[in-house]
Amino acid sequence: MKENYCLQAALVCLGMLCHSQAFAPERRGHLRPSFHGHHEKGKEGQVLQRSKRGWVWNQFFVIEEYTGPDPVLVGRLHSDIDSGDGNIKYILSGEGAGTIFVIDDKSGNIHATKTLDREERAQYTLMAQAVDRDTNRPLEPPSEFIVKVQDINDNPPEFLHETYHANVPERSNVGTSVIQVTASDADDPTYGNSAKLVYSILEGQPYFSVEAQTGIIRTALPNMDREAKEEYHVVIQAKDMGGHMGGLSGTTKVTITLTDVNDNPPKFPQSVYQMSVSEAAVPGEEVGRVKAKDPDIGENGLVTYNIVDGDGMESFEITTDYETQEGVIKLKKPVDFETKRAYSLKVEAANVHIDPKFISNGPFKDTVTVKIAVEDADEPPMFLAPSYIHEVQENAAAGTVVGRVHAKDPDAANSPIRYSIDRHTDLDRFFTINPEDGFIKTTKPLDREETAWLNITVFAAEIHNRHQEAKVPVAIRVLDVNDNAPKFAAPYEGFICESDQTKPLSNQPIVTISADDKDDTANGPRFIFSLPPEIIHNPNFTVRDNRDNTAGVYARRGGFSRQKQDLYLLPIVISDGGIPPMSSTNTLTIKVCGCDVNGALLSCNAEAYILNAGLSTGALIAILACIVILLGCPSLMQPPSPREDMRLLYLGFQLMLFSYVKVNRRFCLLGVFIKLPFLYVVATESPTTLMSL
Repeated sequence: MKENYCLQAALVCLGMLCHSQAFAPERRGHLRPSFHGHHEKGKEGQVLQRSKRGWVWNQFFVIEEYTGPDPVLVGRLHSDIDSGDGNIKYILSGEGAGTIFVIDDKSGNIHATKTLDREERAQYTLMAQAVDRDTNRPLEPPSEFIVKVQDINDNPPEFLHETYHANVPERSNVGTSVIQVTASDADDPTYGNSAKLVYSILEGQPYFSVEAQTGIIRTALPNMDREAKEEYHVVIQAKDMGGHMGGLSGTTKVTITLTDVNDNPPKFPQSVYQMSVSEAAVPGEEVGRVKAKDPDIGENGLVTYNIVDGDGMESFEITTDYETQEGVIKLKKPVDFETKRAYSLKVEAANVHIDPKFISNGPFKDTVTVKIAVEDADEPPMFLAPSYIHEVQENAAAGTVVGRVHAKDPDAANSPIRYSIDRHTDLDRFFTINPEDGFIKTTKPLDREETAWLNITVFAAEIHNRHQEAKVPVAIRVLDVNDNAPKFAAPYEGFICESDQTKPLSNQPIVTISADDKDDTANGPRFIFSLPPEIIHNPNFTVRDNRDNTAGVYARRGGFSRQKQDLYLLPIVISDGGIPPMSSTNTLTIKVCGCDVNGALLSCNAEAYILNAGLSTGALIAILACIVILLGCPSLMQPPSPREDMRLLYLGFQLMLFSYVKVNRRFCLLGVFIKLPFLYVVATESPTTLMSL
């Protein structure tokens, strides 16, 4: 307590010293604001001259954190017009007036009633004024002054963060910057050393150091190895008062992690690996794994594997499993116990990424020997070929040999083989196979035009172990034989216009024909068209081969008449180019038709030309039927009068003749001749009836 009172007494003395300087005369160089007089005009018109007045003062100071029993005297206000008789009253206003700062209105003494903290507020602006005590009339204009709070070292340094985290590569050079820590002090940096900080390291030596003025942490030891120690804990102190005794301090913790660099090569834990593989294994099957250890992490620890030497380089391969960092050895080609029973490989493990800074630590790779033993297995038979293609002629007799398949047992036992056909691939049972020697034969003649290719599957199985089975596809091509004659490609029909003998022949073909052959192209075209030998000199038509697998049919004469013959059937012989050639006779129908003057087709109806000379047989039958019906109608009813009977007959024939006139207008003349007998009968029976008709 005595020490606190002594400190408070010292602070009061310091304040009084400041006050004495504040109230020093102007001649000592301190600011002396003064109020200059001015003239006033009285009521009676006389001019009063006011004498010069002024304050005697300067800036005031008060020390922060003062905790004495009495209020701290900040300073004293005094006007040079104050004669000490008590007629002047001092008034204080502004920031903290009446609460923090109070003034004795008689003496002008100002006291601070509360403990001040510079870090909360560094200064206060106040207004002072002297007035008449009785009238409160201002004797001087108000004047502003400042009370500054004097700083003491009452705030320790504080870091921006309680803890820091930083990384630095392992094996960094001495002096490599790691991180900068920063502390701040709330005290006044412009007054004394209260806010002057100095940094020092409390924990983390001898690995790290810190710059006293900047707070930059740096490495202090060379070749720090992450694989030996990865994480370090460092404690940094910041102390004010320039680091001298009595200064306040604060600390922070820094966790520094060494990041990895590729400074370690991969290393196999053993010199030889022993593995085995069955001869029944298929390519791509895993044989075994090797792993080289690399203490580095991340991409610095990535390892790739390669086969660099050995007699098994063609039969085995190695890939890298990047998840487990293992080298996976796989079968590349099938191995055979009976041919080779052991292989040797030299496998290399190398880093993927190499840091040039540490190339002297290399080489960053290692090798190991891998020995692989081949295990014997009971293997299925093997065909000498992966597939077979055989040929057989169509129409070959049953029992004709198509071809042979051959398989053998690859095992040392060399078991006998039996052959069979998969009947799912030979549903019609066209083929059979000798179970002992593998010869395939036909069971019936084959037709290439039905099926040109036949595909079957043949099994080969060991006699003593039917489960050991192999299969092979066999394609059988049916060879073509010229067993199909060519025929018309379509049902052709020709037309020719009837004409007289004097009309010249046309150079255009009546019809152009082509042929089709079911046989293969080797036994098909070129097609040859001709007339049969017995009508080679046909007087009506001829055939001209165009030598492009088509032919044209032409007329040899003119003057075709439908009345004489309206339909001609022309036989045409078509031969193919096979050996021996095949031929067939095809009949072409040619009709004689009526045409206009331009040769356009009008009608090919046979009745059309018969009506020119007389009625056709069909027309006569129709007319007779109508006559019978008309004659029979009156007998079915009551006897009519002769006039009515004749009128009925006459109308019936009129209708019949009208229908024929619609077919051919030239038939009108025939109608006139048919009417004459009826007119004669009517005239003889009853002239009156004739007149009515």
